[in-house]
Amino acid sequence: MTAEPPRTTRTERDWTDGHVERWLPVLPDLDPDIEGAVTRMKLVTRHLHRVREQSLADFDLQGHEFHTLHALAGRGGRAAPSELAADLDLAPASVTGRVDGLERRGYVRRTHSTTDRRRIDVELTDEGHAAWLGAMDVLGHEEYRLLGALDAGERRLLSDLLRRVMAVAEAGGEAGGGGTGGGEAGRTGAK
Repeated sequence: MTAEPPRTTRTERDWTDGHVERWLPVLPDLDPDIEGAVTRMKLVTRHLHRVREQSLADFDLQGHEFHTLHALAGRGGRAAPSELAADLDLAPASVTGRVDGLERRGYVRRTHSTTDRRRIDVELTDEGHAAWLGAMDVLGHEEYRLLGALDAGERRLLSDLLRRVMAVAEAGGEAGGGGTGGGEAGRTGAK
């Protein structure tokens, strides 16, 4: 059990506070809460991306290798190449190339399907599962560390609020516009 990280309060400042203050005189109609939220989401995403990239390097995985192992793990460690192609949004030939490379590294093996002997499945090996899980653990620990600044109710609220925002994004709408996301002051929203 790890110690709880210190909780932040609204009075603590971060880089984004200075960013918003710098842009308010330039764009007086800028909504500081929207700019702050969008910028912070982008910076957290960028931070997690850097941690992910470092974990892949530490486990000697390329991004495409990790994604393929991840797709296999998400299917219980075994899938048909056509299922992987659908999951990864790739052409079947691209999946074949990925599987070939992972097979050479000992991370996957081709086996006959348990339901149709004419079909070949791709299966995670213990080495492939360990490499995938190791890279996942590094990122997972960082996610827990960051969101540990919130208590369980706050994490649930944050997830619910972001779900509402994503529902609007997934429903479509106006192209472009919105927040700046870390360094470029965006246009203001409708009032």
